Amino acid sequence: MNGNVLNKTEWKENVILVDADYVDKVAFDLIVNFERMIGRRIPQADMAKWLECIALDGGMKYPTTSTQPTEPVQQTQVILLHQKQQMDNFQPSALADVDGKAFSGPLGEFLISCVPVEEMVTAEDLFIDSMQIICNSGDVKRVMVIPDADHIYNKVRAGLRHADDNKHITVFSMQPMEGGNYRQEILGYSLMAALGIRAEEIKN
Repeated sequence: MNGNVLNKTEWKENVILVDADYVDKVAFDLIVNFERMIGRRIPQADMAKWLECIALDGGMKYPTTSTQPTEPVQQTQVILLHQKQQMDNFQPSALADVDGKAFSGPLGEFLISCVPVEEMVTAEDLFIDSMQIICNSGDVKRVMVIPDADHIYNKVRAGLRHADDNKHITVFSMQPMEGGNYRQEILGYSLMAALGIRAEEIKN
């Protein structure tokens, strides 16, 4: 496990944990299906827009307008776990280009770290271990979890069973799953927004 990132003692209040390979595959499937359905080319997903949509779906709020210029900017840590070196269906694509970078928007600052799956651990174990490290941190108040729900959802649910009730945890999947002690949201909505697919285009 990448100790420099995942075993750090300081976490932000908001954390987004992503199986990047899985999300990239889902984005590809949506592009193929919706290009056929609506009859136009669909560009790569906007990474920043997608993360902001995930944050909103995870319950984050836009900061209130403050007259205090010294008020700290709301920060969100993004952890992208990956085996591939790029997310082909996102822009930017190369994970090396976003690792250690940040962007700012209406929801505050997003700090991105890309963590490769190393030979000593499986992608599945790395995801569950990372999720539990994050959820066990006293600094973290809100967690947004995007796993490969098709394959490890039961392990995610079990791994969150004893999570602190005071933490605001949201698990994203492509369809409603058997519940646990966390909120659920549909992953496809945020991806469709990031791909520029408009609701009126699919209302037939």
